[in-house]
Amino acid sequence: MRNIVLIGIGEGDPEHLTVRAVEAMRSVDVFFILDKGERKKELVDFRAEVLGRYVPEGGYRIAEANDPPRDRSSAEYVSAVEDWRKRRADVCERMIAEELGEDETGAFLVWGDPTLYDSTLGILEDILARGTLSFEYTVIPGVSSVSSLVARHRTGLNRIGRPVQITTGRRLAEGFPDGVDDVVVMLDAHCTFAEIENAGMEIYWGAYLGTPEEVTVSGTLPEVAEEIKRVRAEARERNGWIMDTYLLRRNPG
Repeated sequence: MRNIVLIGIGEGDPEHLTVRAVEAMRSVDVFFILDKGERKKELVDFRAEVLGRYVPEGGYRIAEANDPPRDRSSAEYVSAVEDWRKRRADVCERMIAEELGEDETGAFLVWGDPTLYDSTLGILEDILARGTLSFEYTVIPGVSSVSSLVARHRTGLNRIGRPVQITTGRRLAEGFPDGVDDVVVMLDAHCTFAEIENAGMEIYWGAYLGTPEEVTVSGTLPEVAEEIKRVRAEARERNGWIMDTYLLRRNPG
């Protein structure tokens, strides 16, 4: 039986890997890499750095394929993502079938944590549902962008007796969630924080967390919203891509 391991590798710092992740990597026969193109070459380079640091040479193979592009111009967000995931599953299914022997272990090195805003776990489940391939799989957690963010800002994710919610910029645009005062926002390409009512609200923002390009800004939202927009735009222009997240904290009363 083929075996697949999804290994969370953290947010760009090789020291974010857990002991369990390193041990799992050393038992892998084939590492599957999806190349997102020249503009995101750092993502592939970091995986190579991790392998070079923790896994002895010669004990594994690399299977690499181009990551299908996603249509980011479509007004139908859900259908566009579903189409992209299907095409990505096609690529992954082909790599597993062609590159992984029946008694071998393959692995995907997943940025951050495989269970939080990453599609790889769902794609493996989609492949199994097709019934053309059979394999077992395990998931090894990693340090997520959420954990890195609050640690870097030296603050807690939640407050005593209060809930915290993780959402997207698209959902935040519909309004600040009811019943919570601490909201983590991911996948916000439009700086939605600048559009919401922000009296008495604090923001803890970070991009490229754990990498040499890391940038962070914090403060009261009215005071730093424009600074974050400027820093974000400059960083995206400089690097050609950006991954950022932030915590919005509303003070009740």
